Amino acid sequence: MKHISILIPQGHFSLVNVEGSYQIFSWVNEYLEKQGQKPLFDLHLVGLSDTITQTSGLFSIHPDLLIEEVKKTDLIIIPAIHGDLQQNLELNRELTPWMLKQYQKGAEVVSLCIGSFFLAATGLLDNKQCSTHWQFAYDFRQLFPEAILMDEKIITEAGGIYTSGGAYSFTSLLIYLVEKYAGREVAIAGAKAFMIDIDRNSQSPFIVFSGQKTHEDEAVLKAQEYIEQHYQDKITIDKLCEKLGIGRRTLERRFKKATSNTVVEYIQRVKTEAAKKQLESGRKTVYEVMYSVGYNDTKAFRDVFKKITGMSPVNYRNKYLSIA
Repeated sequence: MKHISILIPQGHFSLVNVEGSYQIFSWVNEYLEKQGQKPLFDLHLVGLSDTITQTSGLFSIHPDLLIEEVKKTDLIIIPAIHGDLQQNLELNRELTPWMLKQYQKGAEVVSLCIGSFFLAATGLLDNKQCSTHWQFAYDFRQLFPEAILMDEKIITEAGGIYTSGGAYSFTSLLIYLVEKYAGREVAIAGAKAFMIDIDRNSQSPFIVFSGQKTHEDEAVLKAQEYIEQHYQDKITIDKLCEKLGIGRRTLERRFKKATSNTVVEYIQRVKTEAAKKQLESGRKTVYEVMYSVGYNDTKAFRDVFKKITGMSPVNYRNKYLSIA
């Protein structure tokens, strides 16, 4: 059997991540037993003390194992841990050496949603592709520049380490792991049982672009404001440079450093976000939306929109119109 350690960290952890992981892997065991097969997973809630209460005080969990009792495990699951990172690291400082030791012994490690921040702080994500909740992508990049953040991805796998995108997308990663360990047939059955969209691997359609403005580069801020106020127009880098009175290479270098986007990428994201909102309202056709955000070329608009959202403008409109 594969030994699974679902961590119960100190602090305000995601109860949904914990319960959801336990429930889905338990379901796999029950499914296999009904098929006349042996259960696959030896599931445990693992923590630093016998009772762990969320900082909100609403929920308490009683781990069935303490970390010192787990000499070897096959899979470690880190739920999202909310709040101040340094405080969370201090509260859970004994978990880091234990996790590193288990990984060196061959254990695989999973982080769910913003659990990636805690995982990255161990150094295990250095030079590895990873994901996190799209809302925290900018903060993640600033804190962990050595990690290769793929903020559009729902699932990443690198060197025995798995990460998931934001919120309830963690269920997609769990089904991915079920398929890896139990096979495609069991994964499909599980996806149907829990009504999870199997093979969904992008969180791009859910990303709301609001511009990275926590930096202090005044010239870049002015460029961002100009782009956001004139997204309907054809904006060129040379025009921005002229307005700001700085050279092109200087602007491009400073813009990328401050926002994690090139100038062109930022313009595309602002135009796409405006297009998404108009498509969701349903008051304009796709062509009207295209023209209103400054595109005249249908193919160019469609290609940029799909690159950023993972969907064509038509499919996006059809999917989100009814729930806008």
